Amino acid sequence: MQHLRFDQRLQLRVQMKVEQIPAKAVFRGMPYVQSSALEQVSYDAVAHTLCATFRETGRTYLYEDVPQEVYDSLLFADSLGAYFNSVIRDHFPYREI
Repeated sequence: MQHLRFDQRLQLRVQMKVEQIPAKAVFRGMPYVQSSALEQVSYDAVAHTLCATFRETGRTYLYEDVPQEVYDSLLFADSLGAYFNSVIRDHFPYREI
């Protein structure tokens, strides 16, 4: 996987995650992620906003002014929760939606 182009790695990772979604899961337009902290994340490249739903509370927050590189790095982090807490939480304006 290390020798694939970025877009190939992203497509492979998304495909692997989609295959793990239970058949009865309700898809709300946000990709599910493998994380004990985050359930779903999405990114709007035009508005530079990151939307995250937390697994434990089920609450969804919208983070503003998030660069595309931060979202890309989140998807490829070894620990999404640790990356989120150190790079995103308390570093970008947010609101609960």
